Amino acid sequence: MPLVPARQPPFDIVRSSFLELGVSDLDRSRDFYVERLGFVESDGEGDALYLRGLEETSHHSLVLRRTREPLALRLGFRVASEADLEKAQGYFSELGCDVERLERPHRGPSLSVRDPLGVPLEFHAGIERVARKLQRYGEHRGAKPARIDHFNLFVADVQEAYEQYARLGFRTTEYTETEDADPALWAVWMHRKGNVHDLALTSGRGPRLHHVGIWVPSVLDVINTCDVLATTGHLDALERGPGRHGISNAFFLYLRDPDGHRVELYTCDYLTVDPDFEPIGWKLSDPQRQTLWGAPAPRSWFEEGSHFEGTEVKEPRLPAKPIVAV
Repeated sequence: MPLVPARQPPFDIVRSSFLELGVSDLDRSRDFYVERLGFVESDGEGDALYLRGLEETSHHSLVLRRTREPLALRLGFRVASEADLEKAQGYFSELGCDVERLERPHRGPSLSVRDPLGVPLEFHAGIERVARKLQRYGEHRGAKPARIDHFNLFVADVQEAYEQYARLGFRTTEYTETEDADPALWAVWMHRKGNVHDLALTSGRGPRLHHVGIWVPSVLDVINTCDVLATTGHLDALERGPGRHGISNAFFLYLRDPDGHRVELYTCDYLTVDPDFEPIGWKLSDPQRQTLWGAPAPRSWFEEGSHFEGTEVKEPRLPAKPIVAV
């Protein structure tokens, strides 16, 4: 299972920055994300709702767009400058990817591309600035979502996807490998911004979006969200947790929104900014890999995800199976 060293990226990706989801009912989605989870509503424009976390000064980190069926529409990454958009265009064009330069509302000049795996990505250098709500404590509610943290994808070939994103400058923090004599990579956590991950890649039918991770201030905010959802008609939104991950050390709660998109509330991971940080390895059969306390995840967590529009889903290359709750 070859891990590759960090390299100079072809363009400078700063961090994961936004997710755009297709939802069937904007009013129902607004009730879930704004009224229950506590996202800030920046704008509602026609068929789209723009949301952000409490500490974010970016106009949005989550876009909900009305579609006929639930879809993951695009993953957004911020780059350091508009010059990096030019570099990104040249890089993906050389790979033979479909690339489009466009002007997006609130984000300005952007680059839309479907990566070699078929995942729709969008890169942007700037975004409209707004007043943050971090210290407007009287307006905080629900989970008190602070900011977007990461994306997790199902991919059919983790090694291939890992090498693709390593070439873009993503650094490895943790990984899961099989127990074979020649171990294979089953999952990997990679970052640009200096915590455990901006992007995780997990073996499964893919590419599909597994979840978006949202940073919340504390463990108590995770637990409070369970109480809020359980007493406001959203008991079925609670899929997994709360608990403590072995990988990342983060305290977590996995939710399903009204269209089935998975959201992770996430807190208490660690810094990975040192250039000599050594990736932490786990075996697939280790029960503390999923949850430090040893509790396995439900089958839905390994099998269900959000489809990307127009992207072919392939069966996973590895037959290995993780520990699944009965």
